[in-house]
Amino acid sequence: MKKILMLGGARQQIPAIQCAKDLGYHVITCDYLPENPGHKLADEYYNVSTTDIEGVLQLAKEKEIDGIVAYASDPAAPTAAYVAEKMGLIGNPYKSVNILTQKDLFRAFLKNNGFNVPTACGYDSYEEAYADMDRYKMPVMVKPVDSSGSKGVVKVYDKSGLKEAVKEALSYSRKKRFIVEEFIVKKGYQVSGDGFSVDGKLVFTSYGNELYSSNGTREYVALGEFWPSLLSKEMKDKIDNELQKLITALGMKTCAYNIEVIIDQNDNVFILELGPRNGGSYIPQLIKYATGVDLVKYTIMGYMGEDCSELTMAESNGYYSNYMIYSTESGRFKDINFERRFKEKNLLNVYCTAEAGDYVHEYQNTSHSLGTIIFKADSMQEMIDITNNMSQYYKVEVENEHD
Repeated sequence: MKKILMLGGARQQIPAIQCAKDLGYHVITCDYLPENPGHKLADEYYNVSTTDIEGVLQLAKEKEIDGIVAYASDPAAPTAAYVAEKMGLIGNPYKSVNILTQKDLFRAFLKNNGFNVPTACGYDSYEEAYADMDRYKMPVMVKPVDSSGSKGVVKVYDKSGLKEAVKEALSYSRKKRFIVEEFIVKKGYQVSGDGFSVDGKLVFTSYGNELYSSNGTREYVALGEFWPSLLSKEMKDKIDNELQKLITALGMKTCAYNIEVIIDQNDNVFILELGPRNGGSYIPQLIKYATGVDLVKYTIMGYMGEDCSELTMAESNGYYSNYMIYSTESGRFKDINFERRFKEKNLLNVYCTAEAGDYVHEYQNTSHSLGTIIFKADSMQEMIDITNNMSQYYKVEVENEHD
């Protein structure tokens, strides 16, 4: 029986672990959190951090694995690429995966290879960035170079706001490094989705419309997406072409991608992220509802050397959304209350990570997320109406500490 090493056993990684089991593989999981629920499904679990590349390589060699997958995890993606490269397994160039998972390296690569990119630079300290601020047109975005899910991302309108933004960005950076980049004024929704390449050819993309906070929580915090994308076919093709150029330039092979793109006011395509892994927040499950395509299965098969040639583009059929479960106040979690008709007619899945009595934080970024709901709508207009008014459809009940 072939052995597959899955990096991480968090709740949102369960679909990939279960899929690997269903495909008949011997599943080994590892991370530094033995209580993670995915490990219960595995055949073996080892307490090795997914970012400990030498530790994971040693484990992989000892277990004589046939494939390695970092599902829905940016920090683990370089580890998977490193191990695959060292062991001659199917994977992608370690150097390229490093570029894709560090925003400063990625922006520099885009610039050097002729892609649209905002003025951007990476820094180690506030003083270094402050001295360089005259190169930027305000406002700017300050981000950790190595985090995802809008963690540590702050929009800065003038120099006076830089210090606090840098402090927050660094608090979410494992490398203790941040990037400053000019803000791009977008046309319509930000484009979000997943894709898949086979032997370097982009064979599948599915795009949705990114939802960000505008009131109630801080600015530019990710809340979810809804499908299908409102892009024209011409614009989708333009994005696909840019992604293919990038995949080729990086020498990527067979890989799942999480994609973030902005279209500016002049219809220019800016690739914000090409994460070398499946999307988090149950995006692959949402795409399966929308298109019938099981990207989790192709991810496992691809890294295990199975034939993925049947994977082709598929249109969305219906209207679907994944949306964060979050609280607008801090306190002890009690329950999630759904509006009755929404629960009966629209709600498909509730993936909640909080249990009664858990302390929950007022939502400031995705590290405060309590999970994800997936729901459907009968029309695009109904979907837009719901996502514009989510507070009418569900509420997280918390008990304040002083109550």
